[in-house]
Amino acid sequence: MSQQFDIAVIGAGPAGQIAAIAMARGGRRVVLIGPEPDGSDRRTTALMDQSLTMIERLGLWQDLKARAAPLQVMQIIDGTKRLLRAPTVAFRSAEIGLDAFGYNVPNAALIERLSKAVAEEGLITRKPLSAETIHVGRDAVIVGLGGGETVTADFVIGADGRRSKTRESAGVGVKTWSYPQTAVVMNFTHSLPHQNISTEFHTESGPFTQVPLPGLRSSLVWVVAPQEAERLTGLTSEELSLEVEGRMQSMLGKVTVEDGGQSWPLSGMTATRYGQGRVAFIGEAGHAFPPIGAQGLNLSLRDIAALEEILIDPSSASIPGDSGDRFDRKRRLDIASRTASVDLLNRSLLSGLLPVQMLRAAGLQVLASVAPLRNLVMQEGVAPGRGLKSLPSLLRKKVGRQ
Repeated sequence: MSQQFDIAVIGAGPAGQIAAIAMARGGRRVVLIGPEPDGSDRRTTALMDQSLTMIERLGLWQDLKARAAPLQVMQIIDGTKRLLRAPTVAFRSAEIGLDAFGYNVPNAALIERLSKAVAEEGLITRKPLSAETIHVGRDAVIVGLGGGETVTADFVIGADGRRSKTRESAGVGVKTWSYPQTAVVMNFTHSLPHQNISTEFHTESGPFTQVPLPGLRSSLVWVVAPQEAERLTGLTSEELSLEVEGRMQSMLGKVTVEDGGQSWPLSGMTATRYGQGRVAFIGEAGHAFPPIGAQGLNLSLRDIAALEEILIDPSSASIPGDSGDRFDRKRRLDIASRTASVDLLNRSLLSGLLPVQMLRAAGLQVLASVAPLRNLVMQEGVAPGRGLKSLPSLLRKKVGRQ
């Protein structure tokens, strides 16, 4: 006999676990399906202010805060050797009235906290199995698990990554593209304090981004050509430490890399639809792009917030059959704009064309010198729509000072 739930969440990574917790806190009976994450991910995630508000609302932040570092300043330095180089731009959270833009959290710590919350949530049933079949019908979704077990739900949330079985079962296609780049990620200690400053060097091969961790530690995403990634990951810890310190111009003093680096080829993907009928695709089941601009999990949390508005309705016990279509309409603009902006920034770094370099340098010059525009960009970065709403008041303040 099939077990009955309001919502089935397929995929037990960060996005899937947060979705399950959010739906359960809204009173829905949830089954979370997917193998346990292996905990070997050395990457970190920069959770921005809007995302932290959601994490705190779900009661998850207090235990994580001690293992995270605030991001109070985010600066961009042109590390290229090109003829036209952009000025250094520093974004300070205090300029827009925030103590920090967000916090940098190790993925392993995030998964550990989320798994604990899932286990403690009474309305979540955990199935640490892969979904073998997913049938999305007009009135219900039936998920087949190993051993002949099945579960039935009114709605399914696909959080099962780029090769999403949920998306494939719903007959939804994808658009994919690749970049001639690989991200090398690692954590390192340093002899000088980072002062809660994240520094992104723009190089000819892509961004080299240092992000603070608690104490004298930082995380790093270094985007390079695939051959260079092979070379870097083949170095000893001592050799790699010297490479990182040199690339950082010794800004943080002596660098010691922890446990070498992991590499991740860069590519992009977007689903042709983000939901339909009784199914929605969140996180990398719906959209994926390079680790630039701290957009990945933050965009996924906005997916989940949209689903909360659609699926959690105290006045109705049932879930309408067009909820996936409503989710698709609700998320299209945000996902499209974020995907395009990350793609444009990345490709502008790779381009050797002089007009492209001129436009990039001019854009950063404007951000460095025009405070209202810089404030708008910062507001949009932490919460889409906030910057446009606040622009009139920012302009009035600017005019009033003159």
